[in-house]
Amino acid sequence: MTDTDLAPSGAAAAFDARARELVAELVGVGSDIVARGLALASGGNLSARIDEERFVVTGAGTWLDRLRPEDFAVMTLDGEVLAGATPSSEWKLHQRSYAVRPDVRAVVHVHPQHAVLLDALGRDIRLITLDHAYYVRSIGRTPFYPNGSDELADSAAEQAREHDCIVMGHHGCSALGDSVAMAFRRALNLEEAATTTYRALLLGDTSTTFPPEDFAALHHA
Repeated sequence: MTDTDLAPSGAAAAFDARARELVAELVGVGSDIVARGLALASGGNLSARIDEERFVVTGAGTWLDRLRPEDFAVMTLDGEVLAGATPSSEWKLHQRSYAVRPDVRAVVHVHPQHAVLLDALGRDIRLITLDHAYYVRSIGRTPFYPNGSDELADSAAEQAREHDCIVMGHHGCSALGDSVAMAFRRALNLEEAATTTYRALLLGDTSTTFPPEDFAALHHA
């Protein structure tokens, strides 16, 4: 990314070295998200916290597997656009999650089929494997609210106080992490847990989960 790529004026300062680094990470993750079927076309959006005041978020209407540096906006946590593209209509979802979770450095919002389907059917997503339990831990949920609405952003942020993965009814999921890689890993494990649960249900199993007594001692090499 060069200064001439950045508009309006002042954009070069907003897209500093850290912002450019995060954009590069999000571009890579966006391609993986679509390749793994976690989003289609312009579904889903991504963000990362630059510092305590700013975050970078994908632009409106962008396809996650076709992202370019100019497809991102830099915003403040107060909701001001500092530079770059028009932000995704879901920017409030990201902004308000950051506001309630100072430890969160990235938010991955995707539309995974099995997680959304199970939630719509009133079925819990069960954490069955070590990776599900370690990375997801617990799952929050919200009812359906229109995309881009204050209700969706506020309800998801409220769930984010206690959970790193949130399913939004009839819509999608958000995964939070202390890095872009961790947020993406949680999104992957959430959908794998949903897929595993779906297969267990097809086999007639309605109760198998990771042993609850082993949660406290969970660790990962």
